[in-house]
Amino acid sequence: MIIQGDALEQLKKLSDESVDCVVTSPPYWALRDYGVEGQLGLEPTFQEYITKLCNIFDEVKRVLKKSGTCWVNMGDTYGGTGSGQKDTGKHGYTPEAMATTKNKPQSKLQGKSLIQIPSRFAIEMTNRGWILRNEIIWYKPNGMPSSAKDRFTVDFEKVFFFVKSKKYWFETQYEPYTEDLDRWGGEKLKADGESTWDEGTGQDTYRDRNMRPNSNGRNKRCVWRINTKPFKEAHFAVYPEKLIEPMIKAGCPEDGVVLDPFFGAGTTAVVAQKLNRKWLGIELNPEYIEIAEERLKNIQQTLI
Repeated sequence: MIIQGDALEQLKKLSDESVDCVVTSPPYWALRDYGVEGQLGLEPTFQEYITKLCNIFDEVKRVLKKSGTCWVNMGDTYGGTGSGQKDTGKHGYTPEAMATTKNKPQSKLQGKSLIQIPSRFAIEMTNRGWILRNEIIWYKPNGMPSSAKDRFTVDFEKVFFFVKSKKYWFETQYEPYTEDLDRWGGEKLKADGESTWDEGTGQDTYRDRNMRPNSNGRNKRCVWRINTKPFKEAHFAVYPEKLIEPMIKAGCPEDGVVLDPFFGAGTTAVVAQKLNRKWLGIELNPEYIEIAEERLKNIQQTLI
């Protein structure tokens, strides 16, 4: 179900501990004017943005089950110009959009300084009682080039994995072993119960810990190499399904409910539906809801 309206006000109407998992990407600060009254991201200062966003996540915390997980994708921006990275995730920013955006909020930081929006958000979330389990790096091999000549091109965004309780539902996700992992023995790892990890290190503790290759692969790491994907139906970028899949698989049981309070074009729901999870979305912009509904209708037809 998609609920049209302001995220904070609509979240207040939901029951306590009614969702199993939250997967979302809030509008990034100072990067785009979506032309909708009450939108998040155009606050005069980043401090006001962080406060407003974390107030919303206070309500998210209330509606999330004690066993629930919360995944938040965020991009950063630079101070002084009112614009930041040209290549962002769910809420993308193109040079054309940058040229037409009006009333861009400004930061009081030194111009050209990276504002550290994701880090400030994560710190405030933990100040408010959230438990931060992982900081994930979404590395984009096909990220857009930057025109900047005095810094390196930004080719990643962050995803934060929060929980509200020390004990929560989580299913381990695995990824294949790669040849460069066996840097000690010089041989490719094989899931045969034996290993050369300890050769050349001068340590025997690897044997003591019984660290041997798992037939399922290794526990998924925190740098995820995932290409961005174009989405022609919308004038804004959407995060790719492959980014969302491990979050939902790891953090939501089958038949559980996935919530996205910044629904956008509905990618979270598309993935949840494909993975046999229920979903709930909140979106302020009615145009985006129309796009999401069309996408989900097509997914439903494919599943049938």
